[in-house]
Order: sequence, then C-alpha cells, then structure tokens
Amino acid sequence: MGVQLDIAVNILGTYRGANDLAAVTASFNTRKALGFSAGTGAGQADKIFSDTRSINASSNDDLDLTSLTDPLGAALAFAGVKGIYIEAAAANVNDVVIGGHDSAAFLGPFVDATDKIRLKPGEIFFMTNRTAAGWAVTGTSADILRIANGGSGTAVSYSIILVGDSA
Repeated sequence: MGVQLDIAVNILGTYRGANDLAAVTASFNTRKALGFSAGTGAGQADKIFSDTRSINASSNDDLDLTSLTDPLGAALAFAGVKGIYIEAAAANVNDVVIGGHDSAAFLGPFVDATDKIRLKPGEIFFMTNRTAAGWAVTGTSADILRIANGGSGTAVSYSIILVGDSA
C-alpha cells in the first residue's frame, strides 16, 4: 500500500481594457504541479484522510489528527500534515470556519491557535507544506483541527482531504 498524488493548480484568464492609445488584452496562464511520492521525506507522504462531513448549526467538528481512519478503513495517525484541502459545499447558508480549537489546536499553517479561516459557500482552502516534517502534529497538545459551522439555523457540509506522514 502506498501513496501517489498528483496535485495541480491552474489559473487561466484574460484581462481586457483600454488605455489612452489602444484596446489592451493581457492573457495569463499559470500552472503549478505538485506531486507526492510514497514515503516520509520531503515531497513524500504515506497517509491520506478524506471525507465529506456535516456540522449542525452553531456546532463544530473536531478532527483528532492522531485518531482518524484512512480511505481503506485502517487506523490513521498523522505525525505531520503536508497538504490540506477543504471545500465548503455550495448549498451551505453559513460559512465553514477552519481553526481555533481551545486547548489542543493543530497550528498547521496558522500563526497561533486563535487564527481562523472563513470559507463562504462554494469556496475552497488549499495549502501544502512539502518539507520533510510538514506541519507538526503533537498528540494531546496540538492535534485537533477544528472545522466549525460559522452560524446558527442550518447545518453546513464540507469535503476534506488531508495528506501527511507517519514519521
């Protein structure tokens, strides 16, 4: 069993306008391809968690990164996280809020435990850390990734993919 991931971000567009002399068109095409091979070093991963989840109104979903289940049903414990993808469902009424656990926050890309990212319905958050260590997970003190419902009245849904390693 091994991990092989190909991740690509592609931004393709055209910007049109006019200046004092002529109509102007600026085209851009930026593509960044990232891959993870099997292992625990830089640019490698050996653990994946993926799920689509729902959070009741005014509630949160605390993911213990040392106690999850992989897509094949096996126990999963991250030592480091190297990729985070979270997508708020387009049908949500409330925001999906990432981060901010009270006592055992996984800091990952955040500066401190109070930092949060708010995703409006249909938005995504994606970030990688392809170093050998990734973002450190420390059992019982820095291992909870909080995903919260940003409002009351209705539930929210989100999809998540975490990539990391066990070393």
